[in-house]
Amino acid sequence: MSDLILTLHNPFLSRFTKGGGSTDLTADEAVEHFIRESLSANTRKAYRADLAHFSDWGGVLPASADLVARYLADHADTLAPSSLARRVATLSKVHKANSWPNPCRSEIVRATMRGIKRVKGTAQDQARPLLREDLFILLDALGDDARSRRDRALLLIGWAGGFRSSELVGLNLPDIEEVREGLVLHLRRSKTDQTGQGRKIGIPLGRTRHCPVAALSAWLGVLNKDEGPIFRPVDRHGNVQPDRLRSDAVSTILRNRLAIAGIDPEGYSGHSLRAGLATSAIKAGVSTYKVRAQTGHASDLMLARYVRDAGLFDGNAAGALL
Repeated sequence: MSDLILTLHNPFLSRFTKGGGSTDLTADEAVEHFIRESLSANTRKAYRADLAHFSDWGGVLPASADLVARYLADHADTLAPSSLARRVATLSKVHKANSWPNPCRSEIVRATMRGIKRVKGTAQDQARPLLREDLFILLDALGDDARSRRDRALLLIGWAGGFRSSELVGLNLPDIEEVREGLVLHLRRSKTDQTGQGRKIGIPLGRTRHCPVAALSAWLGVLNKDEGPIFRPVDRHGNVQPDRLRSDAVSTILRNRLAIAGIDPEGYSGHSLRAGLATSAIKAGVSTYKVRAQTGHASDLMLARYVRDAGLFDGNAAGALL
């Protein structure tokens, strides 16, 4: 870890403390000064944050190609491909600055990033939103066996809470708080909350036949546990397994249930639950402030694509003419 500490203070990342100009510097100090000034203060700040994240995970410098690839794979579900690509660029820059062999040029790191972009990037960026009407059609096709109860709760809670797949499967039984209005789910950590401060998501009692609170209660009756993950695998015999459901299983479950309900699953993924709530809520006239409070989006700008999609047919120019 000492290598990482030393690297955090290399010319690319540290602040310069001796004067503001370069005319009174020694040759070595001048080189260090100009190297530092080749990057903006914001870029240096971003590099330091990236290195701190790598260190907190257990990374050491210089890093091997296998270590960087494992780091990327471990964060594929919690960080966007663009964020991971930035961290690769940071690690590459630091290795070059220290004249170390660059693991980021290796095929294993490049192949890992390509795979993450194909599996995660496209699925999230282009996920088709699961709108309220299609969600209800899907739910109406479910049975009452253990797997159906789990899937009904998983999809309704995921949709109502505007959860990312990783957040949804990361919920534990102690994270559930019953209140008069429904449930409060305590999200301990999320993609945009790397410090672990957490936030609370309200799941209201439903006014329709598809109440998320009732669906979760029915699943918990099957589970009959007080600790551990809420959502778990269920084998073909209806036996609940002790393990946590994988985040990529949300996409598989959703697509399978859509197909059974007679809806083409093409374009849908686990992110469709989150996108579906945002789009459906905006179409129903819910303010973007309220939508962000549920989904955890940082700004209205992050919701812009949902606002755009929700309003495609509102005051449509062609609709007024044809």
